[in-house]
Amino acid sequence: VLASCKYVVDQTYHTKANQQAMMETFRTYCYMDAYGRLNVVGSTQVPFHVRRILANALDIPKSKVRIIKPRIGGGFGAKQTAVGEMYPAFVTWMTGKPSKMIFTREESLIASSPRHEMEIHVRVGADEDGIIKAIDMYTLSNTGAYGEHGPTTVGLSGHKSIPLYGKAEAFRFTYDVVYTNYMSAGAYRGYGATQGIFALESAVDELAKQLDMDAVKLREMNLVREGQVMPAYYGETANSCALDRCLARAKEMIGWDEKGMRKDMGNGKVRGLGVAMSMQGSGISSCDTASVTIKVNDDGFYTLMIGATDMGTGCDTILSQMAADCLDCSMDEIVVHGVDTDISPYDCGSYASSTTYVTGMAVMKTCETLRKKISEKGAKYLGCPVEDVEFDGEKVLNLKTGESISRKDIGNKVMCFNDDALSASEAFTSPVSPPPFMVGMAEVEIDKETGAIELIDYAAVVDCGTVVNPNLARVQTEGGIAQGIGMAMYEDIVYSAKGKNYSNSFMQYKIPSRLDVGTIRVEFESSYEPTGPFGAKSIGEIVINTPSPAIANAVDHAVGVRIRELPITAEKIFWGIQEQEKQK
Repeated sequence: VLASCKYVVDQTYHTKANQQAMMETFRTYCYMDAYGRLNVVGSTQVPFHVRRILANALDIPKSKVRIIKPRIGGGFGAKQTAVGEMYPAFVTWMTGKPSKMIFTREESLIASSPRHEMEIHVRVGADEDGIIKAIDMYTLSNTGAYGEHGPTTVGLSGHKSIPLYGKAEAFRFTYDVVYTNYMSAGAYRGYGATQGIFALESAVDELAKQLDMDAVKLREMNLVREGQVMPAYYGETANSCALDRCLARAKEMIGWDEKGMRKDMGNGKVRGLGVAMSMQGSGISSCDTASVTIKVNDDGFYTLMIGATDMGTGCDTILSQMAADCLDCSMDEIVVHGVDTDISPYDCGSYASSTTYVTGMAVMKTCETLRKKISEKGAKYLGCPVEDVEFDGEKVLNLKTGESISRKDIGNKVMCFNDDALSASEAFTSPVSPPPFMVGMAEVEIDKETGAIELIDYAAVVDCGTVVNPNLARVQTEGGIAQGIGMAMYEDIVYSAKGKNYSNSFMQYKIPSRLDVGTIRVEFESSYEPTGPFGAKSIGEIVINTPSPAIANAVDHAVGVRIRELPITAEKIFWGIQEQEKQK
């Protein structure tokens, strides 16, 4: 198919390792309890995995290990790896004494699990009308000294990029993962999709240039649409997809048609617009499991026990919102219990954009079961068949007689002469992972004399299904875009010839401040995901994926310099402009 294409782009793109740079560094403290069990309080995204890892490492039963997760200050995938928990756990288990270890910022930068460096060879072919017929991607991934996340991350570079283009007749995705004497790589928001989307979206823009076609128009002609089967996405159907509406709205927001892809400002500076699309997933299909328990307490308030980890993402808030909606009560009447492996029901952990979708569905199932139990208990106290009652969230009402009993009274009555617990626990796992979609558009200004680049505007439109909490969704998107801008323009891990990591502080490893990210504007285009809670899909990771290709494409449109290795710096742009001048 590729051989039959009139236009073919054949290029290699390179992304560097990136640090998650979460505000709170790695930290753990441990103590032995009165029963001789190891208690570990840690900043982690995966409490149940940490329990398994520590039990294996110490060669003790899992029943001897308890993991407690308090409120934590960010993770972004760094805390999906048990970077620091092993050391204090070992000390406490061997000595019986409490121990504590807190990483300095330098330690977090040189002994953690950054994003995988990847080199991606892309071939994209289109016919004379601009229909993309074939996509071929080969990824070479640098997993560092160990294979943690080595075989999994690389897969997303193709799996979460190729399906964006729905008219492709043929695709191929292959990869290799290599060990090197660098820091071991791990999970970082976007998890391989970020690298793959930079490569493919850059290649598609280069294809638009060959075709002499507007970059948005080429995407409009080829993007995946609702109802389409996605062969490159395990054959799943895009049951909810507003990618076309996201593209149209972003185009309006940034003024694509009015401004044009290039504008000379007349003062030695030139502006360019760039576009990129992205997709992700909602949990790992046929794998991720979430369990939820809700119990009714005296006075009728609820305790919501979850195994998912809130790391600043707001999942405690969102899940209690869902429970309040399902149980027809206020959020004030629901107490959310953070993760404690002794008490919380099992959850794989907060990663792979799984919490809203997977744990959210577990909440809905649990609430449904609990409502039935409350109705049954209320009917028993009212002395009537359960078919005659209705629970409205505040009381159980006998529809025939008008008699009722309040939830508060039910909660108190079950404290005495009761033979069954008024609680419910359900689990959820999904055979599919419905992808959220996003379009990002960047406007950059470049000084032609120095190559200095400034990000002027960034417009983003996200399809995450039904938006559960607009405020939290907005800050998730803004934060992810800011991290993506850092990857695109600032962040670069540098090693010496002997393997010393020079990027060991925020003096050397530059992340953008609020002043460096320009104007970030976010909107949502809702779709309805039939398999998700209230029609919701994920939002956690997709938001980091568009800045790198959008900014690279904007630079190319502005000054004709194609940057294929991140980060995009003034120096690279300057030498690119000089090369152009020579060729003239």
